[in-house]
Amino acid sequence: MDATKPTIDVPRGLAGVVVAETTVGDVRGGEGFYQYRDRSAVELAETATFEDAWQLLVTGEAPTEASATAFRTRVRAAAADAGRDIDVVGTAVARLTPDVLAGLAAAWPLLAARRGIRPLYDSDPAAREADAVTMAAVTAPLVAALWRRSRGEEPLPALAGRGVVGEYLHQVTGVVPTPAVERALTAYLVSVMDHGFNASTFTARVIASTGADVAACLTGALGALTGPLHGGAPARALDGLDAVGTSDRIEPWIRGELAAGRRLMGFGHAVYRTADPRAQLMKRVAQGLGGPRVALAAEFERTAERLLAEAKPGRELHANVEFWAAIVMEQCGLPREMLTPTFAIARTIGWTAHILEQAADPKIIRPSARYVGPPVQRPAA
Repeated sequence: MDATKPTIDVPRGLAGVVVAETTVGDVRGGEGFYQYRDRSAVELAETATFEDAWQLLVTGEAPTEASATAFRTRVRAAAADAGRDIDVVGTAVARLTPDVLAGLAAAWPLLAARRGIRPLYDSDPAAREADAVTMAAVTAPLVAALWRRSRGEEPLPALAGRGVVGEYLHQVTGVVPTPAVERALTAYLVSVMDHGFNASTFTARVIASTGADVAACLTGALGALTGPLHGGAPARALDGLDAVGTSDRIEPWIRGELAAGRRLMGFGHAVYRTADPRAQLMKRVAQGLGGPRVALAAEFERTAERLLAEAKPGRELHANVEFWAAIVMEQCGLPREMLTPTFAIARTIGWTAHILEQAADPKIIRPSARYVGPPVQRPAA
């Protein structure tokens, strides 16, 4: 070992390591609380529109009546201006793969090239923000178009006077959403826009630190989000409910999974040492929608938390946001294949906020690694 190099303890997964300062948001895992800028994120999810939460995160300014109207106009204009490109790129990509997430990863850079999105390094703050808003504004209509094209269907005529969430639900489900359903999905989307330096957000910031363009940052972040241990778990949480079927089979099934050493998808979190406030919010939203699936999920949650406490004493393992979010999205009529893409639409807002913040710092993120392999072999004399 090189005696000149200091010994540094590196926790697994960089848990607890502070790598940057941010004004975008904060997660206090021990308290079960998180915030966007200077607002409680749960409060925003319960009361704000998707566009208002977006404006707060990306511009850093709380919406006023005038600024909110201007921001919604800006978002609609950006999506409308890119409408032809969305159609061209979405159609081309959907021919290559029916997988919406793979299609989005391919489509973002193509759209950026067609829209003339420049590297962050070569752009001033105003241009960066404009590019960030544009790329986020095209995401929901692009995801919906990829879904419909992959099924051989044309996009539906746009609804008059509906925002991002209502139009997205309309395109994906094929029906005009009720106010209750639109509000439920809005609560979900706002609640997961940002959540500290999770794997995908950190990925976006690392790429942003190189001066790459917004689309490159988003595509890298999306790659991290597709992992089952990050954003790819909502559908897997539903798989558990499917496997159980009825309440009398919940405990035997969970005991079998734990005995086999398998992870219960939708339970546990890397940060929260108490109940996940997003899961609690989504549970309230799901119960507001009602239905037998919600009752089964509540019984599954109670049993899972009890058995996890038995199997792993001393660890706080509760339902996380993905468990109840999957129920909410299912109740809103979204097909299972669209759960993670819908998550990506929300998280794109947080990613762009972090991309803009990171772009203001000229220092590239370049950590070190501790070499633990064999020493260099010297040739025999």
